[in-house]
Amino acid sequence: MSKNVYLTTAIPYVNGAPHIGHAMDYLLADTYARYQKSLGNNVRFQAGTDEHGNKIFKKAKELNVPVQEYVDTNARKFQDFIKKLGVENTDFIRTSDKEHVRRCQEIWRRLSAHIYKNSYEGWYCEGCERFITEKEVEENGGICPDHQKPYEKLEEENYYLRISDFKAEIAQKIESGEMLVLPDFRKNEVLKLLEDTPDVSISRPTEHLSWGVPVPDDPSQVMYVWVDALANYITVLGYPEQDISDFWPAEVQFVGKDILRFHAIIWPAILLGLGLPLPKVLHSHGHILANGAKMSKSIGNVVDPLEVVERHGLTAFRYYFLRHCDTFLDSDFTWDDFERAYAGELANDLGNLVQRLATLCKKADLSGIKFETPKLDAEYKKLMDEFYSSRAFDVAWSKVQDVNKAIDGTKPWMIAKEGDQEKLEKVLKELVEQLLAANALIAPFLPDTSAKILSIFTAEKILPPEVPLFPKG
Repeated sequence: MSKNVYLTTAIPYVNGAPHIGHAMDYLLADTYARYQKSLGNNVRFQAGTDEHGNKIFKKAKELNVPVQEYVDTNARKFQDFIKKLGVENTDFIRTSDKEHVRRCQEIWRRLSAHIYKNSYEGWYCEGCERFITEKEVEENGGICPDHQKPYEKLEEENYYLRISDFKAEIAQKIESGEMLVLPDFRKNEVLKLLEDTPDVSISRPTEHLSWGVPVPDDPSQVMYVWVDALANYITVLGYPEQDISDFWPAEVQFVGKDILRFHAIIWPAILLGLGLPLPKVLHSHGHILANGAKMSKSIGNVVDPLEVVERHGLTAFRYYFLRHCDTFLDSDFTWDDFERAYAGELANDLGNLVQRLATLCKKADLSGIKFETPKLDAEYKKLMDEFYSSRAFDVAWSKVQDVNKAIDGTKPWMIAKEGDQEKLEKVLKELVEQLLAANALIAPFLPDTSAKILSIFTAEKILPPEVPLFPKG
């Protein structure tokens, strides 16, 4: 029996180009979405863009373009990027959409029992777009480690969301696994952060932040990022005027580890304040490093995902980042590793296998195999259900390697020389069925290649591809 599955990705700021971190969000979500569809489930898959805030306003001003025009241009870049990654999202939301703005204002009204106004004097990082505790300022020597800029001292009157109203309930839901935080070691980090989390500023005076969602009934204030951006996950479903219970709570929300705290503390507080259930899983992935170092424009070691796609194609991109980058931990990218994986694994293990087996079938004049959809390998299914996709991909790849070993073991070319056609056809059919079973496992990761392999070995006449799937050099 099919079920409804809703999954989300973090919405990036549109003040820069899409980067490898965004790609990981989309790839992990797309793989899981395709896996769920293969089980016969109905999937809704959100993506979008975060388009408000001073960083965006200032960037548009620098470029001397109207801010709406600036965000329109950059939102298209992200939509194009998603398509280039072969990602099949169903819902795309922009926080400058009129419907989103209207829905955010209604959400604010519904949270009003947990909102209060107060004066604030303290530290702020514009790059992070958040207020910084004295403890963090002290630990970081007054300079943001991510943006390498000194914190600003601010004094202003803001609205606050009373996080203290929800701390005990959030902790209980995390500890019980009702909202599962993955990987497991992040759970204790979040619980520790939750203990020390103060009430959160959710507005800024219009004199300091003019580009954003106006606070209802107070034209002097604009909503700050939390209510505006985090609410996108439910406004895209039509909340609050539509019943979203067919798809909410989300099956899984994919986020980078650097924004987990906001999704594990502030977002649950908003949901509890609205009387809505929390997402079932918060999936936090690591960062991609370049030669062991954090990617940085100033260092000049940023890997452009589109350059990787252009060098060897989309399948190679998806293969490397979904298999060789651990789902949950920081992983390293080097061009040498990428080239080795392409030539030694993708081209050799899979591309050469397809060419070799299809050629043997052609020589034997074998027609396409009629087969039933193979049952998913139990270990693979367990890992996919636990969201450990890189390990599930390893299992799938081991099945590809098993087919190579089986060809070497059965030696169909020797059987052909002996002239035993019946035995040859039986052996080749078994090898093709084994490959198609492996192919079903790699389909969520490499959908285009999987579709090609399926068409080759289920065609009326099996013929090797005229051009190898993964040409070398």
